[in-house]
Amino acid sequence: MARFTRRARIGAGIALATTAALALTSCASATDAPASSSETVDAAAATSVEDFGTFADLEAAAKEEGSLNVIALPRDWANYGEILDLFTEKYPEITINEASPDVSSAEEIQAAETNKGLDTAPDVFDLGLTVALQNTDAFAPYKVQTWDEIPDELKEPTGLFVGDYGGYMSIGYDSSKFDAPSELADLLSADYKGAVAINGDPTQAGAAFAAVGLATVQSDGTLDDFQPGIDFFSDMQTAGNLLKVDVTTATIASGETPVVFDWDYLNASHTADNEDWKVVVLDGTGYAGYYNQAINVDAPNPAAARLWQEFLYSDEVQNLWLKGGARPVRMEAMTEAGTIDADLAAALPEAPEETVVPTEEQSTNAGTLLGEKWAAAVQ
Repeated sequence: MARFTRRARIGAGIALATTAALALTSCASATDAPASSSETVDAAAATSVEDFGTFADLEAAAKEEGSLNVIALPRDWANYGEILDLFTEKYPEITINEASPDVSSAEEIQAAETNKGLDTAPDVFDLGLTVALQNTDAFAPYKVQTWDEIPDELKEPTGLFVGDYGGYMSIGYDSSKFDAPSELADLLSADYKGAVAINGDPTQAGAAFAAVGLATVQSDGTLDDFQPGIDFFSDMQTAGNLLKVDVTTATIASGETPVVFDWDYLNASHTADNEDWKVVVLDGTGYAGYYNQAINVDAPNPAAARLWQEFLYSDEVQNLWLKGGARPVRMEAMTEAGTIDADLAAALPEAPEETVVPTEEQSTNAGTLLGEKWAAAVQ
């Protein structure tokens, strides 16, 4: 991220199924003590609420731990501020420790490795798909109570990582300084000299990865080969238009990053800081994706980590993603059940007529290609 630089948003079609199949094991102690007793439950091995006994037992175990360590959750990212505050309101016994809000998905994993065995290690992750696919051994499988309402293509089958909220790659711009780009090639013109930023490094950050994906499909390429997208940003660098500054709310408010590739819900949030800020989703093929939740296999607060997951996939918080302009992963099921906030849903921007989302294989291959080609292309 810079704010994200964080991570790698929508439509049916993300193939998240992986070949790794983790056996789900019961975690209750094989004693005569009732399963609902927090003393008989190995929270670090729990794969569902049932392993604690009841949801109230999970809450009790998390309150006993008393802490939840989160990382890379900017408060202006998809309404995370309100979500974090609501958790604190509901569970005042649990202190949320917010670390490094502006690091990338890859840096989240690095933080877990660096702090392994310490009580400062992150309990949970919020990750782009590419980084999630590369680090499944760092996650503990867990299925939330609303598991069946999450589309199969948006969750790893054993619950190692699960899509949660998403959107479309867009271009935000200061309308007092620039006209709206009508096509990708506009951004190569002299009008955008030194003005166009992407949200992070695409080899580490999901939003930046998606910017290259969008450039690929908008350049008549396909997600099977990100080279056209890499070539586009190489041309932008040659033209002197690529601005190598990590995007944050502050850089947009100050005008330092006046044109930005980012998710539509993140770009839209900047209208609060710059009244001239506008957002465009280009005509033609759109690029969508979800961010994924995962639990650190070495979480120092394993019960609190699982309670956090249950919280994020509840009706209440799924509607808070919507309030932040993102599309919650349970949106279809909640719409059918009448639990979605209909006014907020109606306020979402119209989706592109054609939308693509990378499969697991495409995402993995693109990540490899970017690792080989990106640095040289934009140096």
